[in-house]
Amino acid sequence: MAPLWKSALFATLCLCLPWLVLLQPCSDSCRACGGPDNNTCFACKDGWILHERHCVDVDECDHKLAGCPSNTYCFNTEGSFECRGCDPACVACMGSGPARCKKCANGYTMTGTKCVDVDECSENELMCPGLDEFCVNKEGSFYCQCAKGFRREDGVCKAIKTSAAHEKGLFDDIQEEEMEVLQQMFFGVILCALGTLAAKGDMVFTSIFMGAVAAMAGFWFSDRSDRLLDSMLRGR
Repeated sequence: MAPLWKSALFATLCLCLPWLVLLQPCSDSCRACGGPDNNTCFACKDGWILHERHCVDVDECDHKLAGCPSNTYCFNTEGSFECRGCDPACVACMGSGPARCKKCANGYTMTGTKCVDVDECSENELMCPGLDEFCVNKEGSFYCQCAKGFRREDGVCKAIKTSAAHEKGLFDDIQEEEMEVLQQMFFGVILCALGTLAAKGDMVFTSIFMGAVAAMAGFWFSDRSDRLLDSMLRGR
């Protein structure tokens, strides 16, 4: 016959073992269980259903339990669901992307099974009627942009006014060295023309040529000549 203490220990283990099993953590899907595995569930958490001691995820999207708002679609997750926004090309959809649209949004058209952007700028209709503006296409829409040198005022493209202080003459960007070369070329052309006339032997043209050379030589070295030629070349 077994000692009394062994019998008491055996009886205690028999009574406590079921409770020790029940105190173990259940799997994520189980509300009550007989062990840590998913196949020992007695009851399931919300979003799960018990099937042969297993907790199986409920697809709320398939069972139409989600009730997502318009322009969103249901996306099933473990034990729950999410309402996700449709693609910008869609008004209503069955999933993500422009190929899952139920109806296309404004600015898009159904091509095959997909909603694609409409290029309003390539349409026959003149989208931007102004003479100084042009059409720019963008996803689902377009906008009218003013041409260079114009800006929009009161809905119309108007030329940008430049103050007189900022207006440049034809030769404003010419450097000092370049201006000196132009002066020399200017005098050279005049002297060549007079020299050609003098070469004909006419004393009148010869006298004019010699006088012009002397006068221009003196004028060349004067400050007044530089100011005069600068004004002529700058259009002032």
